[in-house]
Amino acid sequence: MRFAEVLPIDRPVARLLRLYPGLVLFGFSDGLLVRAGLGLSPWDVLHQGLSRQTGLSIGTWVVLVGALVLLGWIPLRQRPGLGTLSNVVLIGVALDATLGRLGAPTGWAARVSFLVAGIVLNGVATGCYIGAALGPGPRDGLMTGIAARGHSIRLTRTALELSVLTVGWLLGGTAGVGTLAYALAIGPLVHLVLPLLAIDRATAADPA
Repeated sequence: MRFAEVLPIDRPVARLLRLYPGLVLFGFSDGLLVRAGLGLSPWDVLHQGLSRQTGLSIGTWVVLVGALVLLGWIPLRQRPGLGTLSNVVLIGVALDATLGRLGAPTGWAARVSFLVAGIVLNGVATGCYIGAALGPGPRDGLMTGIAARGHSIRLTRTALELSVLTVGWLLGGTAGVGTLAYALAIGPLVHLVLPLLAIDRATAADPA
């Protein structure tokens, strides 16, 4: 596996100031969604299901699954960058740190508030780390790597996310109205914020 350029010369400070706050914010927003208890994103349903079956923290499983997915890049000849490697570790650490300090809300209004805030902040966080243009996350890279073999990106993403959602739900992960809300909202949110956060126009036009 060849590695991408670790840190492009063009605006390195601006890139890092998008990447690392974005990854921490992503982990924090995931923590809000977990505490809301109304349903997680498909990959986090899998992470939570694995956590409930093994006793390892959900953040630990975010890291472990990310590392395993990254190994899947090798036959696809994908090239990870600094953002890819940072994504594997930092989101899981930030998620566990959030869950260690943030209790579950009581009452439907508070739970819905956590859900809405989690989805919105997740969209902003995604715009930050994609906008840094330092390499996609391992799960996104898997999707684009498979799609590059002649498959539709939309079909590939749908198949992957339905697969991990099903496995995660069978393992005991939380899927519900929050999962549906996330699926419907995250694309438009990222589409809205990415042009404001992207380092270059090419990233904003083609986040995949």
